[in-house]
Amino acid sequence: MTHAELKIFCGRAHPALAAEICDYLGIEVGKLHAENFSDGEIFCQIEENVRGRDVFLVQPITKPVNETLVELLILLDAFRRSSAARVTAVIPYYGYGRQDKKDQPRVAITAKLVANLISGAGAERVLTMDLHALQIQGFFDIPVDHLFAAPVMLEALSAMDIPDLVIVSPDAGGVARARAIAKRVGVGIAIVDKRRTAPNQAEVMNVVGDVEGRNLLIVDDIIDTAGTLVSTIEALKAKGGRRILAAGVHAILSGPALARLEESCVERVLVTNTTPLEDKLAICSKLEPLSVAPLLGEAIRRIHEDSSVSSLFV
Repeated sequence: MTHAELKIFCGRAHPALAAEICDYLGIEVGKLHAENFSDGEIFCQIEENVRGRDVFLVQPITKPVNETLVELLILLDAFRRSSAARVTAVIPYYGYGRQDKKDQPRVAITAKLVANLISGAGAERVLTMDLHALQIQGFFDIPVDHLFAAPVMLEALSAMDIPDLVIVSPDAGGVARARAIAKRVGVGIAIVDKRRTAPNQAEVMNVVGDVEGRNLLIVDDIIDTAGTLVSTIEALKAKGGRRILAAGVHAILSGPALARLEESCVERVLVTNTTPLEDKLAICSKLEPLSVAPLLGEAIRRIHEDSSVSSLFV
């Protein structure tokens, strides 16, 4: 079967990740121009022919969130109007995904709203990673390829060779993720029962599982202000945990997060580069970066060639 030529472009959110993906695939990043008008409006122009091409646009919805989201939408519209054969939005971090249900009166479901915007702007397919909730895939009326960073983290864990390890879920919602990693490593799990008192604030209630004298790895999808993570670390230390490490797929690390991690007793924090890490690594010595570029690159290759993406996780 003949496929349209593969082209990869990126917005301004994370050009370093797009460059890594292109290095893996052995192609050049496509040329486009993006800038802001004096009032803040975004102007984008594709600087090469994309008619009939299979286009992949790499743009995590990360800080500044509203700007990267609008830039993503504008670029998708530009590719659609430039007659690309197919446009796939590669969104390593799906911003606004934490508001995925109406759990309070008079609130929006932003994960669904953003899905509608992406589809309406011209994306015909979405490639994303470790969504905050699996049901977000169903918010789209276009195909969604959902990747997991677990293989990247498992490779790093294997190299660390930590004895007496227990995988810890920082909340009930992350149990499936913790159990999947624990199963692959062949260790037990523990769960932290917490109560969220306000956005970005959580009160640790109890630790379920045997953690005394064990080496512990806390596994979470998003590390934002690190308040939940640090309170989890303190609770595990109080319960007799020995070495405490952490892993987060999406290192948002906003506000006091970096200072909190640096001052905490956590030994290392494994984070992937679904969002830019360069500035954060210079501030916090405990961060250990892991690249998801090969995983995303291989998924892009398989989507382009119409082969299986799910087999990446078998």
